[in-house]
Amino acid sequence: MVDEKQYIIDDMTIKESWRLFKIMAEFVDGFEKLSDYYPAIAVFGSARLKRTDPIYSKAETISRLLAKKGYNIITGGGPGIMEAANKGAVEGGGHSIGLNIELPFEQHPNEYANIRLSFQYFFVRKVMLIKYSVAYVIMPGGFGTLDELFEAVTLIQTKKIRPFPVILVGSDYWGGMLDWIKKEMIAQGTISPDDLDIFQVIDDPEEIVHTIQRIVLI
Repeated sequence: MVDEKQYIIDDMTIKESWRLFKIMAEFVDGFEKLSDYYPAIAVFGSARLKRTDPIYSKAETISRLLAKKGYNIITGGGPGIMEAANKGAVEGGGHSIGLNIELPFEQHPNEYANIRLSFQYFFVRKVMLIKYSVAYVIMPGGFGTLDELFEAVTLIQTKKIRPFPVILVGSDYWGGMLDWIKKEMIAQGTISPDDLDIFQVIDDPEEIVHTIQRIVLI
């Protein structure tokens, strides 16, 4: 007589084991392809913002200026701000890299990423972004953008990675969050005042480029 419970457990174990190979394959593919495109700057922001939005234009401008200075641009590969950044990279003559994530909605590869990789696992893509980027430019965005921001801040804070520029673009957009961090987190001692030095808010595209150039030499 077949033990149905044991059969289910064995079947799950086999499936999980094969999943490990898929995860390893994504890591290997990413490492092999992205190592040729150092240095890259990651640009994050909402997939939902339209081409007519001023933030789209600013992301495009920032990426174009950075590409002209010799930096490659790497994004999540999707629409909105990611598309704008990839477009700016092409206009500036840099490599335009898109690390697309497979999602049931919203995400689809944009046409301006001329180097494309596709990932099933968010955590693999996050490793690629953090490993091959020398700076983060954070445009207004949603939960995914916040996730990438605080992942980098946490790794820098805990000294798991070497510090690099983390620049928030849009003082009006990020101002409320920064006020809350100061009022609640610093006031209650859950972070140190020095932790705010990990990132900075800059609105001017030229100043963003100069800030990155001062810290990240190529």
